[in-house]
Amino acid sequence: MNGETRLLAPLVPTRGYFPDFLTPPEGQLGVDDALSALRETPPARVHTELAGLARTRTLPTWIRAMGDGDTRQLGHLAGALQRYHAAAVAPYWPRLQARIEADRAARGRTLLDGGADRLLATLPSALRWRAPVLEIDYPVDRDLHLGGRGLLLMPSYFCRRTPVTFHNPDLTPVLVYPVDHPAPRATPVPPPGRSLGRLVGQTRSAILRGVGAGCTTTELARRVDVSLASASQHATVLRDAGLLLTLRRGNAVLHTLTPLGAALLRGGQAGEAGAGGAA
Repeated sequence: MNGETRLLAPLVPTRGYFPDFLTPPEGQLGVDDALSALRETPPARVHTELAGLARTRTLPTWIRAMGDGDTRQLGHLAGALQRYHAAAVAPYWPRLQARIEADRAARGRTLLDGGADRLLATLPSALRWRAPVLEIDYPVDRDLHLGGRGLLLMPSYFCRRTPVTFHNPDLTPVLVYPVDHPAPRATPVPPPGRSLGRLVGQTRSAILRGVGAGCTTTELARRVDVSLASASQHATVLRDAGLLLTLRRGNAVLHTLTPLGAALLRGGQAGEAGAGGAA
C-alpha cells in the first residue's frame, strides 16, 4: 500500500484543492461504479482540473501526462485507487458503513420530525444554520449559491477536519461533512462466530426485525411488545455482537442495523422461506 500512497499523494493533498473528477457522483453506488466513471472522465475536464492543481504544487510526470490527454494514465490512476481501497478501506468497510448509515438514519428522523430547519441546525459544530445561510468552517473563503438546485448532504467517515464541497460551482451542490467518531480508530469487524452464539431465542430475532430502518428504544419495545428495560438489554447484546449501532440524540438513543445485522436478518428470512417451501 505504501506505493499507492506515494503515487496518489500529489493528487489528494491533506489540505487545499484537489480535482473534482476524483469524486464522481457514481461513488454513491460503490467503488466499482466510481472507478468506471473516473476512467470515462472527459480529457478536457481532466486537463482543466489538473491545471488548477498544478498551480499549487509540482506534479509528477505521469499526472502531467494525464492532464495532457494520455488516457492510459487514467487507467493507471484507477488501478492505484482500487488497490488502495482493497488494502486500506475494504477490511474496515462494514464498520465504517454502519457508522455512516446510522448518521443518515438519525438525520432522516430529524428531517421528518423537525423539517429542514431542524436538520440544518443539528449538523456538526463546523456548520451553523442562520437562515437562509448555512455558514461553514471552510479552508478557503468562498460562497456557494444554490440557485434552487438543493443541497446533497453526505456524511463521511474520512472527513475529519472541515466539511468539503466541489470546487466547480456548476456541479451538483454536495456538502460532505464528518460523522461522529466515538472510537479513536476503526478496527476490522470481528469474526461473527465469536459473538453470534449469544443470539439465541425469538426475542432477539424480533428485536433485529423491529429495528428496521432505525428506531428508539421506546419504539423498539412497543414494536416487539416487551418492556423498555428488556428492549434496552437485548439491544445492548446485539450491539456488542456487532449487529446494531446505537447513537445518542438528545435524551433518546437511535438503534440501526449494521451491515452484518442486516445480512444476518436477510439470511434468517431466506432460511424461513426455504423451510416453508420444503414443507
